[in-house]
Amino acid sequence: MIAETVCSAVAAAGLGIAAVTAYRRRFLAATRIAAYALVPLGLVLTGVVEWLADTAFSPTAWAGFALLGVAWGLFALTRTVERRRGGTRKERRAAARSARQEATAPGASATSLGTAAPRPAARPAAAPRANSSDDFSDIEAILKKHGI
Repeated sequence: MIAETVCSAVAAAGLGIAAVTAYRRRFLAATRIAAYALVPLGLVLTGVVEWLADTAFSPTAWAGFALLGVAWGLFALTRTVERRRGGTRKERRAAARSARQEATAPGASATSLGTAAPRPAARPAAAPRANSSDDFSDIEAILKKHGI
């Protein structure tokens, strides 16, 4: 009963402030204030305030909220563990199966498996320099040394 009275008083005060704001020709702000002022009154008329008041003083409701919090925590924990392990159990099993199929003996070479080793691409010949006193000759030497 007290909560409904307080919400009604807040709504009346908000509508009064909205009227003063509209009198000052700030209609957009006045409309926004009126919208905020009508929310507590709407909550009272729908019964949400009464439900909240009954819930706030009920130990059973608080136990229910605690259980919901525990459930949420367990979901978050399992999600974190799943991300660290790299997916669900089915995904891990599929990855292990594909790894076993692709595995080769540690000492096996590529030619023993029937595939030729990839050859490095042929490097194009260096373009002749226009000027031998070029400042970039040392940079070119370093790049050639590293195979670039």
